[in-house]
Amino acid sequence: FCTPCLQECLKPKKPVCGVCRSTLSAGSRALDLEKQIETTETTCNGCNKKMFLSKMRSHAASCSKYQNYIMEGVKAVTKEPLHSTRSFPNRFTFPCPYCSEKNFDQEGLVEHCKTLHSMDAKQVVCPICASMPWGDPNYRSANFMEHLQRRHRFSYDTFVDYDADEDDMMAQVLMRSLRDK
Repeated sequence: FCTPCLQECLKPKKPVCGVCRSTLSAGSRALDLEKQIETTETTCNGCNKKMFLSKMRSHAASCSKYQNYIMEGVKAVTKEPLHSTRSFPNRFTFPCPYCSEKNFDQEGLVEHCKTLHSMDAKQVVCPICASMPWGDPNYRSANFMEHLQRRHRFSYDTFVDYDADEDDMMAQVLMRSLRDK
């Protein structure tokens, strides 16, 4: 989990587990889970070296064969880039949907709207979402300021490969899950 997501799980009066949503007790550690991670053996998909799960993350970071294994999966689901850049919406700068001021990056747009438009209740189209392949350029957010706070705390570009074909990606994941045990 990333820190913001983990903090969301710990916010309520009764904190919950990020995986199963069961109630967490303050200060109690999942000792049974820690023991299981320390004693369960696994094999690296790159170099076939055996190790305990607790060592896998640091091993994967330094194992070039594992990194090649991951890149093979990425290449298997990546489409050839289109030659015409005109078909891509601009995902780097956005206009303010309230005052039409232009050329904000995502963080700049969020900050601009928080500073100048926090009390504006007008329903507007989110220019960030509208630029995404799944975005609807006609959808008007009922509460745009809340939408910005919840949906745009990070840049989608950090986590999304726009050239990946989702159907191919799912097929690749299923094939690998069967092959990898």
